[in-house]
Amino acid sequence: MNTIFIVLPILTLLMFDLGLTLKPQDFRLIAERPKPVLAGLAGQIILLPLIAWGIIQLLSLTANPLTANPFFVIGIMLVACSPGGSSSNVFSMLAKGDVALSVTLTAFSSLITLFTLPLIMAWVMSSVEFSDVDIHLPVGKLLMQNIVLMVVPISIGFVLNLFRESAAAKIHNVLKRIAMPALVLLVTVFFFQHKQTIVAEFASLGLMMSVLILACTGCGALLAWLLRLSGKERRTLVIEIGMQNAAQAITIACSPLIFNNEIIAIPAIIYALMMNLILLAYVGLTKIRTEKH
Repeated sequence: MNTIFIVLPILTLLMFDLGLTLKPQDFRLIAERPKPVLAGLAGQIILLPLIAWGIIQLLSLTANPLTANPFFVIGIMLVACSPGGSSSNVFSMLAKGDVALSVTLTAFSSLITLFTLPLIMAWVMSSVEFSDVDIHLPVGKLLMQNIVLMVVPISIGFVLNLFRESAAAKIHNVLKRIAMPALVLLVTVFFFQHKQTIVAEFASLGLMMSVLILACTGCGALLAWLLRLSGKERRTLVIEIGMQNAAQAITIACSPLIFNNEIIAIPAIIYALMMNLILLAYVGLTKIRTEKH
């Protein structure tokens, strides 16, 4: 089974679901509370790729086999360039964070990365040594694919919520229950198709992705502390900067229009697993701390 036929509808549904939660005031939040919004976007768009690239460079100094595989390097950076996703809004709610801020950051980052992701990945492609591997990045096709799979479903969901709020709420309640089982299905199918490679590289990639997630969540906490943001805003920045849109990264990796290479998607699959484990632990710790107070 070609995983692209699973991941395409999953990403489209997730982006449509995000649109269903958007309201005009979400876009005004950047003017009303610029500090947390700009801090979150800076963490997602700028710091995340820099941290990922820094980790890759550090690993290359230790002759780590991951850095010798250009497909894994591309996959790791692809994850780092795909921030947001509607799942982060759910995690923010569970962590008693600022859900309005979370939705705003997800909406803005999804639109901004339409342009930053091709630019950063084009730079990555020019910086990675490919030896005998023939692979390139069609920037124009990547931009068009992201518009079709992200901007269009987000816009449809937003318009539906604007004019049929009750219907949008009912659809959202259904989709939010489907999202996690759909991602689990994707990971399961992908695992069985690439079991040998995933098992062989899980220790190294799992450790690296865990370090990346912890570094990014720590960066979110640090930004919130430096800007003296509230506890709710801090928890939201931790989640939004630490949580990536694995479905988007997998779609780009597997798309016949872009890389058409499922090996590139393996870091995103392992990232999705580690991300959920780490952030669920964070949500649990947050609940314990808030209940004590």
